[in-house]
Amino acid sequence: MAILRKSFTSEKYEATYYVEESQAGMRLDQFLQIYLETWSRQEVKKRIKAGDVVIKNRAGKHRPCTPLHYREELTFTVHNTTQEDEYWNGELLQRKEHPEVIFEDDNLIVISKPAYMACHPTGSHLFYCATVYFGDKYNQTIHSIHRLDRETSGVMMLAKNAKTSNAMGEEFFNDRVKKCYFFMAKENENYDGRDTFESQERLGASEPGLKRVYIDHYPEESFDGKHAHTKFKVLHRENGYVLGLAFPQTGRQHQIRVHALVRGLPLVGDKLYLGSFKMFQRFKDNYASVEDHQQMEFNRHALHAVALRIKYQGNEQVFRSGIPEDFIPLIESKVTLSLDELNERMQSGILDYFNCL
Repeated sequence: MAILRKSFTSEKYEATYYVEESQAGMRLDQFLQIYLETWSRQEVKKRIKAGDVVIKNRAGKHRPCTPLHYREELTFTVHNTTQEDEYWNGELLQRKEHPEVIFEDDNLIVISKPAYMACHPTGSHLFYCATVYFGDKYNQTIHSIHRLDRETSGVMMLAKNAKTSNAMGEEFFNDRVKKCYFFMAKENENYDGRDTFESQERLGASEPGLKRVYIDHYPEESFDGKHAHTKFKVLHRENGYVLGLAFPQTGRQHQIRVHALVRGLPLVGDKLYLGSFKMFQRFKDNYASVEDHQQMEFNRHALHAVALRIKYQGNEQVFRSGIPEDFIPLIESKVTLSLDELNERMQSGILDYFNCL
């Protein structure tokens, strides 16, 4: 696949593609779906008919069935309108436009990423992204060092140059970064009531295509999936709900969410693992039922990256983010524990974890 150029701003995304010899004769809509695999065919066709796709040296608007020729160049443009809006119970969710900056110097930016902000442009999420926001702010390329799921909020690191990105990325790649996440879960019959426990089920997607978003788990001794390891500490239990901390020792996709599910603690609001792939699709396509909303209880999975310890410029650094504002009504509606007491228990749990290393 040949992508000649890409450009991102908070208002416009533009990409230019090159038609390779093996793609000659392919329909325009089929060609674009190679690069826009998370977009539906109908959405791609809509964009073509709207004139958002220009084939170099071919005048006028094109049709989805337009055949392509070897060595042609296509430019695809998307303007920022309403395509990244999020809804809950039919109401538009208000997103936080300006991320909180926890730390910044000439090389590094550490933010508390808001929920629904992507780390960098991917799929149909092209504008509400951390790298795009700070790239616009500083008029330079910003690098994402690691990633959080869009719905996960909390501590995230960005680099202002490739050297810092590579150096810090090595820390994550080699599992030398110590990470703490705060979560809220619903107990089921698989939870054994322990306050501290570990999960080492192997993780991996068993199906290709769109379903690869769902991560399956396998026994620790199996050869399926990849090695994964998460430690858990329960801070409070009440009315079938659990508030706790998760300490991932590896960095697999959806690791905390799947390991929590395995231990009988699926996260509140988790459309995939408290719900199902079909429920996830219903929410994604904005036709989730009243019962779906009632089962989820919260508009996103209740997971927040609350602390991170990493070596930076020769010194161990700890970056912290408090409980996000949207968690507070949820917590107060389910348990009687005060926020002050919860913060004290959280601080103690984080310090115990960091100090034991």
